[in-house]
Amino acid sequence: MSEFAIELRDVVKEFLTPEGNALAAVNHVTMQIKNGEFFSMLGPSGCGKTTSLRMIAGFEWPTGGEVYIDGEAQGRKPPFLRPVNTVFQSYALFQHMTVFQNVAFGLEMEHASQEDIKRRVGEALEMVRLTGMDRRYPRQLSGGQQQRVALARSLVKRPKVLLLDEPIGALDLKLRKEMQLELKSLQKEVGITFIYVTHDQGEALTMSDCIAVMNSGKVLQMGPAVEIYERPANRFVADFIGESNFLEGKVRSVTDKRAVVYIPAWEQELTGLVTNPVRVGDDVAISIRPEKIRLSDESQSNTVSLEGTVVNSTYIGSDTHVYLEVRGQPMKVWEQNRTSTLESQAFYKNGQKVRVDLIPENTLVLSRD
Repeated sequence: MSEFAIELRDVVKEFLTPEGNALAAVNHVTMQIKNGEFFSMLGPSGCGKTTSLRMIAGFEWPTGGEVYIDGEAQGRKPPFLRPVNTVFQSYALFQHMTVFQNVAFGLEMEHASQEDIKRRVGEALEMVRLTGMDRRYPRQLSGGQQQRVALARSLVKRPKVLLLDEPIGALDLKLRKEMQLELKSLQKEVGITFIYVTHDQGEALTMSDCIAVMNSGKVLQMGPAVEIYERPANRFVADFIGESNFLEGKVRSVTDKRAVVYIPAWEQELTGLVTNPVRVGDDVAISIRPEKIRLSDESQSNTVSLEGTVVNSTYIGSDTHVYLEVRGQPMKVWEQNRTSTLESQAFYKNGQKVRVDLIPENTLVLSRD
């Protein structure tokens, strides 16, 4: 048995445009997805994530490279011969069938015995907490319940890998957040590999053991959620995952994992952590997360402290979003509201002067690519 549930080895997928040109939707992608892992492919529309998922499922075949499932090359094997199942955003439930009939459909196509079907459908419905709803029709269920029926239908066949193509994108925000936790809990319970496609960074960070950030058909970075967020490989990843402040600069010196970067707009040097190798003279981007900046009334030790002017602030309950101008550059700072108060002096006012404290540990030096 292979260590990896799924491997994409130098996979290319080209499509012909109406003009007759070849477009690489997936461009030399290599991924290794471990057994029992919740793996997410994350990126904007058109980045190649759904095409990659469809090649794993067998709905598309690679133009170059190879897809391996449990160490076995898939070649042009059709979907029904692959040990995977797919859950689509549309659910694709049969509206004229009951929940039981929908979940049992795949087993009936395999000519399983009625006793086996009844037992396995019951187990699948119990997994997704729909016991007792087997006689209902999809129209009698909420969106979240229909989603769980689609999951049960895929799980009942006991696939080695479950592929999920933005399955909760059509749900409202509150239900989507509930389903994120349910999916993660379900994946841990059943212990099979989940491969999840999404453009929602929050979903990926909430659920994933490992994330592949994709753009223009390529994998830009792959790793655990904390690594992707805290140590992005380049500006695109930092910009796509969460919010960030960016400054353009030039590397003055490099020592071990730190670099000193001159910021022309501020006429100021900043020291930051290097995520990928850089050299003296390189043009780079400085990235600082809004929640990692501190505002104070006076300069703090071991920081670069600059004066900023409050342009606007937005109270959003758990946090206050403060928008500043610092030496002509816009900056965003998120401050957690730790004290419950209605006192007006506790909140920032437009035009207020503050000190903006930047520390090297929260300042990242990134390649611009």
